[in-house]
Amino acid sequence: MRSTSTVSAGRSRPAAEVVPAQFRTKATNDVDEAVDHYIAEAGADVATRFVDELERAIRQLELHPELGSLRFAFELHLPGVRSFRVDGFPHLIFYLVREDRLDVLRVLHSSRDVPATLRES
Repeated sequence: MRSTSTVSAGRSRPAAEVVPAQFRTKATNDVDEAVDHYIAEAGADVATRFVDELERAIRQLELHPELGSLRFAFELHLPGVRSFRVDGFPHLIFYLVREDRLDVLRVLHSSRDVPATLRES
């Protein structure tokens, strides 16, 4: 029997199917700002490690989109918005699971005013 995971109301996808991530402009800008910050404050090695961990997290989500928490979706009344932590860094990936992709909305430092930032996104 093939295992499936629920993606959206009434739809299932095979567990091994990859759902490609697509970054919105704000998410790309968030990543660029984080990389610039790490280069300036901690050096290129830390910035590279951040990018590596972000890419690893995205690959994990592409395989298992349901891994992210729905906490902010409920707290902020933003249906379907999930979050997932970047290992070793205080950043959260915010995304929506679409039928054909992961819609990456933002990549935010957890010390930011996440609710206000997400509401304006």
